[in-house]
Amino acid sequence: MLKVYNTLSGEKESFTPLVQNRVRMYACGVTVYDECHLGHARSALIFDVIRKYLEFSGYAVTYVRNFTDVDDKIITRASKEGVPSQEIVDRYLRAYERDMTRLGVAPANLEPKATEHIPEIIDMIATLIEKGHAYQLNGDVYFEVATFPAYGRLSKRKPEDMLAGARVEVDERKRSPMDFALWKSSKPGEPAWKSPWGAGRPGWHIECSAMSTRHLGETFDIHGGGMDLIFPHHENEMAQSCAATGKEFARYWLHNGFVQINQEKMSKSLGNFFTIREVFEKWNYGEKVTAEVLRYFLLATHYRSPLDFSDKGLQEAKRALDGFYGLFQRLTEVERTDSTSDGPVQQSIDRLHAGFRQAMDDDINTPAAIAEFQSLRGETNRLLEVGLSRHVAKDILKTFRDIGRVLGLFQLSGDEWEFNPRTGATGGGRPRESGGPVAAELTDAEIEQLITERNQARSSKDFAKADEIRKRLAQHGITIEDRPDGTSRWKR
Repeated sequence: MLKVYNTLSGEKESFTPLVQNRVRMYACGVTVYDECHLGHARSALIFDVIRKYLEFSGYAVTYVRNFTDVDDKIITRASKEGVPSQEIVDRYLRAYERDMTRLGVAPANLEPKATEHIPEIIDMIATLIEKGHAYQLNGDVYFEVATFPAYGRLSKRKPEDMLAGARVEVDERKRSPMDFALWKSSKPGEPAWKSPWGAGRPGWHIECSAMSTRHLGETFDIHGGGMDLIFPHHENEMAQSCAATGKEFARYWLHNGFVQINQEKMSKSLGNFFTIREVFEKWNYGEKVTAEVLRYFLLATHYRSPLDFSDKGLQEAKRALDGFYGLFQRLTEVERTDSTSDGPVQQSIDRLHAGFRQAMDDDINTPAAIAEFQSLRGETNRLLEVGLSRHVAKDILKTFRDIGRVLGLFQLSGDEWEFNPRTGATGGGRPRESGGPVAAELTDAEIEQLITERNQARSSKDFAKADEIRKRLAQHGITIEDRPDGTSRWKR
């Protein structure tokens, strides 16, 4: 049975949805004012994997991920560039969609925008005022934290510690520094909507409350996001939602850990971040970072743990995937129609199924799940040495692909992974990470000719010439794998 770590209780809990076999899940999306960084990629990826695993487990999932498309940061950037706010929003929405497509993160079932839900936002604010949880200040509306005694239940913060983490809005008129904006009166030239309190725009926190309850109901199953959102954003969301409806808001709160650079949180405010686009354009050993490499790297650490970003980590992910795809290629080359070694294979496949479920049921433990794939890879390599039949080899390959689909791994053909550098799998003749140039790129025909000459030299036992050709190919970034049948295959 699936267990997840619930931030609200501070414990792992058995997951039971409100409606049998159906899950309603909300994850906070991005504020579209800039390129997304690797921290955003991690959050988007983990909730994509959680959604896929729930579906893999037989649940019908309604997944909502929002966009904040009206915010101080958007307005500030638009003012700085001298363009309308909508131009900034459209630009970085396209950038986000580009990055998610490249990373292999599927769109949510619903992707609402704050500006599309102004009526729902106004209605919720009006309800909070009516119930005595909010007050007006000359066109602004604030939530009064003191009226909600359970405030702090999610973040476990003491009142004296809360100011340190809050986005405290300086306004001497507020009844308490902890009170937060639900509605902001507009300044000249800013985006604005009509409301009972005058022209203005919603505060940050109220957007998610209005959008989630609109599409998932007043109480739903899972609310997710990065750990940096626990306080104040999610604390404020929970307070205003519960205060407005009189009901529990989300039942399970899941939060992913930070991505770090030199053990310091990656963030735009600190200036120590890589955008997703920069990571995909990064070169390691002359090879470009690909979607599966980045996914493997991100999933090799448990989602709640901090993750240190490094070139070494990307290189290790690439080498691990090379091992898997090398095995997949050998499985496609099996030609036997039967083998005495076929018997233990089904047991190995069953162990992967059971081990994968056990790992993922333990709070989405993707590192343990990947270890199960590694175990099957090792067993399959051993069995290949003894001999496998063609149909059993296909069963093993299908198992890797079917279960790997939950993590977004092992979905490429051997040719896509190894032999087509221009799809982004490898880097061809571009400069290496070290800065040293690679020799001029050979054409495929030239490589094939050199491979033929090398195989002829090996056949005639002229090993000195064969080694010389191998070294020459290596200088051009070409590696060779010799197969048992005497043929060779190569990759850039």
